[in-house]
Amino acid sequence: MARQSFIRKLVCGASATLALLAALAFRQGSANGNKDTVVEGFRLIEVASVSDALEQLYGKRAYMSHDMRPLAQTKFAGPAVTVLMKREENKEGASAIQGILDAIDEAPPGSVYVMALENGLDYAGIGGLMSTAMKFRDLAGAVVDGGVRDTAQITRLQFPVFSRGVAPSSTVNHYRFAGKNIAINCGGVEVRPGDIVTADMDGVVVVPVEHAAEVLKRAQELDNSEHSMYPFIEKYRSIREAVAKFGRI
Repeated sequence: MARQSFIRKLVCGASATLALLAALAFRQGSANGNKDTVVEGFRLIEVASVSDALEQLYGKRAYMSHDMRPLAQTKFAGPAVTVLMKREENKEGASAIQGILDAIDEAPPGSVYVMALENGLDYAGIGGLMSTAMKFRDLAGAVVDGGVRDTAQITRLQFPVFSRGVAPSSTVNHYRFAGKNIAINCGGVEVRPGDIVTADMDGVVVVPVEHAAEVLKRAQELDNSEHSMYPFIEKYRSIREAVAKFGRI
């Protein structure tokens, strides 16, 4: 069992290292396309098209759980900054979770803050203070696999936050910071630092950074095809004919 655990750690470490290297190359403008152009592209297309593109190209699910929902209507995309919180009762106060604050202050503008909160549906991983900091550090949005609170302040800020629910509780004395910019599981999907997180009212999708340009191209094709079908259906009043013509459903 110890050997299996050691192997798992090596695999996870290698995955995170590869993701970091890919993210660095992406940020510098890799052969797959300019980073700013690619991220902006994801901001303009529907998340459903991105989900379909990933499934068609790689045969994998890349969308988070159906209950990962925003507080208000929103749309954003950006490279992930990841944090992991482990459930652990303690009496250390805020010092036990200091790392989640450091991750915010160190995050580049345009990033998406992604938090995995172990067994966190009844705890708020993000509240008004953290959201205010993210808003004024120009982060694109936040996604938390757990609860949020201070919804009045988050709504006033108009800062995009996706979560799996709302709870009034704090993580202080109940959680311990377990790492930042590492591979995590959020809403049933692996998220590595630098992966592109794109979100709209349909949900949240994670695009591996090394495939970002290819996925964007395919998603744009799907988006354009579907949007061309709407006026065709309105004119001819037949979805069957539209699907036969455009080959998309």
